Amino acid sequence: MNYRKKQRKWLVTLSALVMVSCASSQIKNEKPAVDYINPIIGAISYGKMSKDAHGFGKTFPGAATPFGLVQLSPDTFTGGDNGSGYSYEHPTIEGFSFTHMSGVGWFGDLGNFLVTPTTGKLHTNRGVPENPEEGYRSRYSHDTEITQAGYYAVTLEDYKVRTELTAAPRAGIIRFTYPENKESRIQIDLARRVAGTSTEQYIKVVDDYTIKGWMKCPPEGGGWGAGEGKADYVVYFYCQFSKPLKDYGIWSATIPDVPRKMRFIAKDDYQLAVKNAAIFKGKKEMQGKHLGFYTNFSTKEGEQVLMKSGISFVNIEGAKANLEHDIKHWDFDKTKKEARELWSKAISNISVSGGTDAEKTVFYTSLYHTLIDPRAFSDVNGNYIGADKKIHQTKDFTYRTIFSGWDVFRSQFPLQTIINPSLVNDEINSLLQMAEWSGRGYLPRWEMLNSYSGVMLGNPAVSVINDAYQKGIRNYDIDKAFEYAKNTVDNTGNGTLGYFNKHISKTLEYAYSDWALATMAKSLGKDAIAEEYFKKSKNYKNIWNEEVNWFRAKDSAGVWMEWKGKTVHGQGCIESNPFQQGWFVPHDIEGLKTLMGGEKAFRNELISFFENTPEDFLWNNYYNHANEPVHHVPFLFNEASAPHLTQKYTRKICDKAYGTDAYGLCGNEDVGQMSAWYVLASIGIHPINPGDNKYQITSPVFSEIEIKLDPSYYKGKTFKIKAKNNSKENIYIQSMKLNGKPFNRYWITHQEITQGGVLEMEMGSQPHH
Repeated sequence: MNYRKKQRKWLVTLSALVMVSCASSQIKNEKPAVDYINPIIGAISYGKMSKDAHGFGKTFPGAATPFGLVQLSPDTFTGGDNGSGYSYEHPTIEGFSFTHMSGVGWFGDLGNFLVTPTTGKLHTNRGVPENPEEGYRSRYSHDTEITQAGYYAVTLEDYKVRTELTAAPRAGIIRFTYPENKESRIQIDLARRVAGTSTEQYIKVVDDYTIKGWMKCPPEGGGWGAGEGKADYVVYFYCQFSKPLKDYGIWSATIPDVPRKMRFIAKDDYQLAVKNAAIFKGKKEMQGKHLGFYTNFSTKEGEQVLMKSGISFVNIEGAKANLEHDIKHWDFDKTKKEARELWSKAISNISVSGGTDAEKTVFYTSLYHTLIDPRAFSDVNGNYIGADKKIHQTKDFTYRTIFSGWDVFRSQFPLQTIINPSLVNDEINSLLQMAEWSGRGYLPRWEMLNSYSGVMLGNPAVSVINDAYQKGIRNYDIDKAFEYAKNTVDNTGNGTLGYFNKHISKTLEYAYSDWALATMAKSLGKDAIAEEYFKKSKNYKNIWNEEVNWFRAKDSAGVWMEWKGKTVHGQGCIESNPFQQGWFVPHDIEGLKTLMGGEKAFRNELISFFENTPEDFLWNNYYNHANEPVHHVPFLFNEASAPHLTQKYTRKICDKAYGTDAYGLCGNEDVGQMSAWYVLASIGIHPINPGDNKYQITSPVFSEIEIKLDPSYYKGKTFKIKAKNNSKENIYIQSMKLNGKPFNRYWITHQEITQGGVLEMEMGSQPHH
């Protein structure tokens, strides 16, 4: 008996040891979150699956760091609506440039300091994809591409050169592996710019290993909006080579006397002038309208040659300081490892478990895409160029740029208020500085390198500021923030008409920003202003038309515009139709229900909206996930006594509208917005009305989520969401508990999340009524 007891005890102990060993092994073999990131997702503009004029993700696949100034990435084509410079279906690569935009339309910009490793004859123009031999571009195969967080590699087939890229926050380093060749080369096209050209460049050879210079990029050279975006910047570089400069030179093209916009520089006579550029061997310094630099050398088979550069938008001294701070060595693998570690830390703010590998790939890549912008615009010493074109310095925050306001106020900035509140502070301080130094006294709508591009509509910066203020993110001049916010809605709003002439989109968006201003005014004790703007926020009702039972544009005389039906685009709508835009009354859903005839009618309209949506969620006339105006709409079912339909459709969107390849974004990434929607929806929360401190609750993709909270802003350490029995079939929430107590509503406040705790869900295969 004693022997059997001992034997049983021994077996139990052994069994426990085996289980611990297996668990340890599983933990040890668990794939690190950073290795789920695949930057090729979304990296296509247009291709064989295109159904519309807006394209797919338009992200870049190359190396960057979280919110870094440098994005070192391949460029496949200069021209067209290829905002990131790269598209997966393009057959050739022009080179690798140090700056890129992420997921934008409107032609894009940046793509400066284009570096290409070549062999054989020197070509001074890029040539065309159909005949790459006539230029410096090269064919490549996706089979040779590697895309990881902070690292990119590819082989240029025409030159047999393996190229590897990695980045630091304000510098980048490239490692080339050459074949045996007496005419190997690194060449740099200083004039190159996405969707245009730099109009003037300067370069100087500093010593046997170093060059420095700048590229001016004003609106006259195209770029953002083909120049209409008013992007006006100078990129400074300080570049070093691992192989000494022995046989080098500068090329300079005598270009035709034509405007420097893309439609002119793409013409044959202009490109012929670039092709026939004069080559100045041994030239140490030059300034001109279209310059390039090359350094020739012989290589042995497998010989590695490196180059690195610091980038600044302030001055050459800043570029040099950025390089010396970030990459003061020639250890490529060290920088690659550091970039990976930066990403690993950045994405650790949210961790998920329980999903498939594909779902984790989509999740962590989405999170990665939300951590690119708004990027650092100031140098390591705090210097930055302000909107007054003068050098300023900040010690209290990082000056940031690329604020895609109309897109990112919906999901991207609400997400960052949870996981990166200090970044939100940075951006608000940067927006306030712009309003001040520009002399305008109001906030930009879509900011790019200090430009008030004016693209899109609404007053999204007001939303971002109010949302942050309501959540306790307040490390900026609050009085100035309110002053500039009020100036903004007064500058661009519905005016004395109480609606915007011939416009549904603008009327509704401006009504919302009136609400955001009123909410902030009320919090600041400015009751008279609050009352005035709360009243203005109801102006959306002024374009409700009883005849068509929907929103309808009317002119300044009050005459209704021609009605072509809810699903016909235009009719006073921007990138949408009346059916899509008409749901944008996030601040007064009860008022919207009343206009529609009550909650049942509201719910039936919603059901119709989704039942007519195609399965692939590509551009369409109903729930068009490919574009932002509808991103809040799936969550409206929570406000229509049908939360199970919010759960059904958000799970479906997460499953069908996102993927793991280049086509993995059904529409433009739009500077983090498309991915931020996925991050929030997939963890089970998303706002309808940024600024009301509420997140709607939906069915999470993952069984367990942990959010790490910033102790400088929030009392809680972590907030967890646990979905018991979650699966592809069990998508419906049956019951919930918050911190162990029954929880019977389908929204949660920002404060409930940030004080820490656990939200538990019981999942099932049928809706819970």
